[in-house]
Amino acid sequence: MTAETSQTLDRGLKVLKLLADTDHGLTVTELSTKLGVNRTVVYRLLATLEQHALVRRDLGGRARVGLGVLRLGRQVHPLVREAALPALRSLAEDIGATAHLTLVDGTEALAVAVVEPTWTDYHVAYRAGFRHPLDRGAAGRAILFARQHPARPADEPGYTLTHGELEAGASGAAAPLLGVTGVEGSVGVVMLADAVPERVGPRVVDAAREVAEALR
Repeated sequence: MTAETSQTLDRGLKVLKLLADTDHGLTVTELSTKLGVNRTVVYRLLATLEQHALVRRDLGGRARVGLGVLRLGRQVHPLVREAALPALRSLAEDIGATAHLTLVDGTEALAVAVVEPTWTDYHVAYRAGFRHPLDRGAAGRAILFARQHPARPADEPGYTLTHGELEAGASGAAAPLLGVTGVEGSVGVVMLADAVPERVGPRVVDAAREVAEALR
C-alpha cells in the first residue's frame, strides 16, 4: 500500500474478487483467513458492501456477490461495444455477413454489438440483446472452447463453425476473445449458407484479435 491508496477500499475490492471466484460463497471466518485480517474488519467490510447491494449473505451466513455487481457490469457493455465496432464493421463489409460481439452473461451468450453489411441483397437479421445458451451457436461454442483450452496461445485462438443451431439455414463462425482481463466473449459472423466459406474462419480470428487489442 502507498500513501495515495485506501487500505479499506483495497480490502473491500479483495473481498469482491474472492467472492467472484467462488460459486458457493465464503464465511466471515474464511474471508478473515484469506485476507489476513480479524473477523471484525470483515464484518464491517461486508456490511458496507451489502448497503450498496454488492454483497449478499444467505441464511447460512455465507457471503456471495450481490446483484449490484451485475448492474455495474451492464454499464461496461456500451464501452465494450464502442471499442469493438470498427473491427465488426470491417468484418461485416469484408465477408458480406452480419458480424457480432458476444459476451457471457451468466449461463447465456449475449450479443452486445451487431453490424450488418451494407452491400448485400440479403443477410441474417441479428439484433443486439439476443441471447442463447452457451452450448448452442458458434459464438457460445467458441467461448466454451476457450474455457476448455486456457493454455492455448493468444495468437492462436482458432475458430468454431456451426450450421442451423440457432436459425434454420444459417451458418456461423466465431473466435474467442483472448487476453482481455475481465471480459469473456467471442467475435463472429452469421450468414445464410449451407456451409461457411473457407476464408471466413481465419478472417473471424483476425477480427477477434483486433477487438481484443482494442479492449486491452
